[in-house]
Amino acid sequence: MSFRLLTSVAALALSAGAASADYSLTILHTNDFHDRFEPISKYDSTCSSEDNTEGKCFGGIARLVTAIEAARAGAEGDVLLLDAGDQFQGSLFFTQYGGDLAAEFMTKLNYDAMAVGNHEFDKGPEGLSAFLDNVSFPVLSANIDVSQNNLLAGRVAKSAVLEPGSEKIGIISVLAEDTPETSSPGNTVIFSPSIDAAQAEIDRLTAEGVNKIILLTHVGYKADIHLAESLSGVDLIIGGHSHTLLGDMDGAEGPYPTMANGTPIVTAYAYGKYLGEMKVTFDDAGTLTGLTGAPMLLDASVAEDEATVARVAELAGPLDEMRQTIVAEAAEPIDGDRTSCRAMECTMGNLVADAMLDRVKDQGIEIAIQNGGGLRASIDAGEVTMGEVISVLPFQNTLSTFQVTGATMIAALENGASQMEEGAGRFAQVAGLSYTVDPKAEVGSRISDVKVGGEPIDPEKLYGVVSNNYVRNGGDGYKMFVDAQNAYDFGPDLADVTAEFIAANAPYTPYTDGRITVKE
Repeated sequence: MSFRLLTSVAALALSAGAASADYSLTILHTNDFHDRFEPISKYDSTCSSEDNTEGKCFGGIARLVTAIEAARAGAEGDVLLLDAGDQFQGSLFFTQYGGDLAAEFMTKLNYDAMAVGNHEFDKGPEGLSAFLDNVSFPVLSANIDVSQNNLLAGRVAKSAVLEPGSEKIGIISVLAEDTPETSSPGNTVIFSPSIDAAQAEIDRLTAEGVNKIILLTHVGYKADIHLAESLSGVDLIIGGHSHTLLGDMDGAEGPYPTMANGTPIVTAYAYGKYLGEMKVTFDDAGTLTGLTGAPMLLDASVAEDEATVARVAELAGPLDEMRQTIVAEAAEPIDGDRTSCRAMECTMGNLVADAMLDRVKDQGIEIAIQNGGGLRASIDAGEVTMGEVISVLPFQNTLSTFQVTGATMIAALENGASQMEEGAGRFAQVAGLSYTVDPKAEVGSRISDVKVGGEPIDPEKLYGVVSNNYVRNGGDGYKMFVDAQNAYDFGPDLADVTAEFIAANAPYTPYTDGRITVKE
């Protein structure tokens, strides 16, 4: 078994002149794995076996097994393995197996604790309950009350106290408060403010004598910074949700760790491409006095565990026929990266919105709108398989057609732009419509120059719109569509529509045409 660390190591001295460490702990952490059990390409989508053999792929559960085993073997002292949520959703494996595979492999890897992510609710409380049936480690969230749900009551704790060795480590988790808009927790899962919930649990554990406290969050990088600035008594924040890369490599959004209010914050991108690893030291009082580490890139230098490769191949059997079906060809890569599609016009957004509008244009539909967060991968140039299309659009959404006024449409675009600074998934990709957005303007006044078919939008006119059933039913904050007129939510699967559109226009050439203007 070979393992080579290629990433650089960032070191942080958290207090000058600290006494020799009384307690050292190695922490390994993952987040936003999204069922990427097979290796991924540089576009975070399906990577062919040929490319994997040639060393062009990253991640995959077999590399993660190797990396974690090697990190544990090389660690001095105690080790914790933590996950910051969103193991679910993002590949055909989830479509086929739900959360069963996440439970299987997390158990194999001996995770110590996990945060509930918003996508853990993608199959409702039932899906999370089935996962909990198959794991023995604590799955945590302090700001959700599940006591009213008979499947989850008593099974999701606010925190856990772990004892990897002689010391007690408090682990507290919080979940993004907008999860009812981004997933399907239902009415019996009650959310509370994350700051209040976290502080209450910090205070409770501190009163019980736990003096080393880690916040394991699924709220996103910027929200983690806000938590650090608002809370007292936290030693370390390990986050997920925003798929943020930290470190000194190209593309990193900030340093690993990022410091806020004296609290270090770490996260490790997504999709199993990196494994977070750090060594922390605490003094006798439980104060964090040192942190060294970096995300480890799981590239071809990390050997794939052979037994795990065989197991994944066995599990992939039922999926192969569907995903290997070649449906079209792309002349160039189609960009579905979240940093593009949640902030500006992107080629994948244009493709999907164009495909939706093309399918229903003979029904009097003039506008298509697709939430950027519903686009989950890019597609590289060349042959396009159905598996790749489903990786982009894994949620099994159906086309929804409905009618709303121009004023409602403008309100929808305002909603899409309302959380741009957070990289939220509600950003509106469109077809049949163009608009200008000013991210620096106040929420509610960011949208201007809205045109439909090249003409200024009429606030009083009723327009035919197509979207996906998730958005039409209020997902990602699009509540203005819930009471739309003449709504029909049971059209064809969005992935099928997109695949057929690419095929009809093959070789498909991705493009942008200025339909969305973002002011600097």
